[in-house]
Amino acid sequence: MGNMDNMNYECPHKVAIPPTKPFLKSLATTLKETFFPDDPFRQFRSQSPSRKLVMGLQYFVPILEWAPRYTFDSFKADLVAGITIASLAVPQGISYAKLASLPPIIGLYSSFVPPLVYAMLGSSRDLAVGTVAVASLLISSMLGKEVSPTERTKEYVQLVFTSTFFAGVFQASLGFLRLGFVVDFLSHAAIVGFMGGAATVVCLQQLKGMLGLVRFTHATDLVSVMRSVVTQVHEWRWESGVLGCCFLFFLLLTRYLSKKRPTFFWINAMAPLTSVILGSVLVYLSHAEKHGVQVIGHLKKGLNPPSMTELAFGSPHLMTAIKVGIVTGIIALAEGVAVGRSFATFKNYHIDGNKEMIAFGMMNIAGSCTSCYLTSGPFSRTAVNFNAGCKSSVSNIVMATAVMITLVFLTPLFHYTPLVVLSSIIIAAMLGLIDYEAAIHLWKIDKFDFVVCISSYIGVVFGSVEIGLVTAVVLSLVRVLISIARPRTFALGNIPNSMIYRSMDQYPNATHVPGVLILQIDSPIYFANANYLRERISRWIYEEEDRVKASGENSLHYIVLDMSAVGSIDTSGISMLEETKKNVDRRGLKLVMANPRSEVIKKLEKSKFIESLGEEWIYLTVGEAVGACNFMLHTCKQNHAGAAFGAQDCNV
Repeated sequence: MGNMDNMNYECPHKVAIPPTKPFLKSLATTLKETFFPDDPFRQFRSQSPSRKLVMGLQYFVPILEWAPRYTFDSFKADLVAGITIASLAVPQGISYAKLASLPPIIGLYSSFVPPLVYAMLGSSRDLAVGTVAVASLLISSMLGKEVSPTERTKEYVQLVFTSTFFAGVFQASLGFLRLGFVVDFLSHAAIVGFMGGAATVVCLQQLKGMLGLVRFTHATDLVSVMRSVVTQVHEWRWESGVLGCCFLFFLLLTRYLSKKRPTFFWINAMAPLTSVILGSVLVYLSHAEKHGVQVIGHLKKGLNPPSMTELAFGSPHLMTAIKVGIVTGIIALAEGVAVGRSFATFKNYHIDGNKEMIAFGMMNIAGSCTSCYLTSGPFSRTAVNFNAGCKSSVSNIVMATAVMITLVFLTPLFHYTPLVVLSSIIIAAMLGLIDYEAAIHLWKIDKFDFVVCISSYIGVVFGSVEIGLVTAVVLSLVRVLISIARPRTFALGNIPNSMIYRSMDQYPNATHVPGVLILQIDSPIYFANANYLRERISRWIYEEEDRVKASGENSLHYIVLDMSAVGSIDTSGISMLEETKKNVDRRGLKLVMANPRSEVIKKLEKSKFIESLGEEWIYLTVGEAVGACNFMLHTCKQNHAGAAFGAQDCNV
């Protein structure tokens, strides 16, 4: 292609049409690129069957791969890190269980079994497993509407276990089917806004504990919470308020010191447990529980009881439990995988997102059968684990062992722990999730992302957690749809003293090519954008004609479409090109194409579009296409001096 023998123009390069692949081979290639972009099977090639079996087990159970190489020095580092995060896991577990409207002991159960499962199946060396505040709030707000956690506690707990089971099934299914890209529909901007809004709502909910209120609204929006607080001024307990403010100040101070001096990270890590111990001792010595300070009360000793029989598959609220499981499962995955990848980059290693989904799913399935609720990889606990110098997921095993000792021997010591201390711990943790600096960064970089972020935040704070989540997902999808349905097109110009053609918006020094309009389409051409592109190309043409008339330049003769960024095209896109060609022909112009990609040129050839356009009008580069157009214009001027011939004479 690209030869214009009739005008003695020789194009140095031709656009090749790749050979047609058999349908099944083409389908297999497409499926591989969609579901196996990382080619996980490459390590199994040229291996014996026994070796393949071993490698398969190591792939799905990573501990079998790294355990033989584990050293005593690594264990010493993991021992310190595990004990450190255990000191954070115990108070956080109790606090987040209260946030989920669950008995506090379930929070401790959830820090025992799931970390052990993740240590065997997870691929992150730094992730510390535990309950998370946002998922806890989602469970409380969504399931609490169906079943009262105070009046029908047993049924509520059963539904929580059931939703955790379905969350695990959903997460593991995404991993096994390699559908992890589903989680990517929650954009970074949406997650920042949603997490910030959820953190704000969690902080507002803790006013109940901080003020010692007995009755409180189950709604999560700002207006309902503030109405509940203001209308109960006469029931505020100053003792709880003072105690809560003191512990909150202590927790924030330790965080500030740890940020100023990173070597003192252990101060911030130990602060929650220290607060629990100090609060319990203070209440015990002063008998503050008799003066309006609410305490945890009795915690049952012993390890996790089995809960397989508690899964409420026959409940009339089963569909709600499934919905909650899917929603919380997605949120937990988005947070856990993002946290794991972030810390993996610091140590320059890679984690497999699909493996992580399988690990999260299996640990939540196992957790639902052992009296645990949803767990993930919270940022705060993982950061402490990282700073404590962990070397592997053995730190999770150490943490689980410490929690096991707590469950067997130490639970009675938490009887006098004041609820206001738990509220302070939650507020201190949640303030770190309100990332206003990220919102400012979004405003500077991308205004639409900022709108997504703020809309998600407002949806959570003034609506509900579900509204905020739906807002986040919908706006993220709108962003994707806009980029697909309204792709960018650029007019290209020539960089002076070169054969390079670039966007004239990006390079103001680029010049127009007389008689030629060069357009670049910056996306695949599908049914969703075909009509828009047809209209936009027509607009480019008449705008260029108006510009040429106004400037007194030579009239427009050629439209060059740079197809180098068009990776694929469907039948609607081909129809669009056919209509564009007809429109160009009616104007007395000629359509020229440059650098159509492999999939595009194959479909254009099969659809007979190339035959309609003419093989001689398809070129490998924009430079060659412009060179051919200039040659035609120059030849036309030489052969037809004067004004007797029109544009069409120079196009044939």
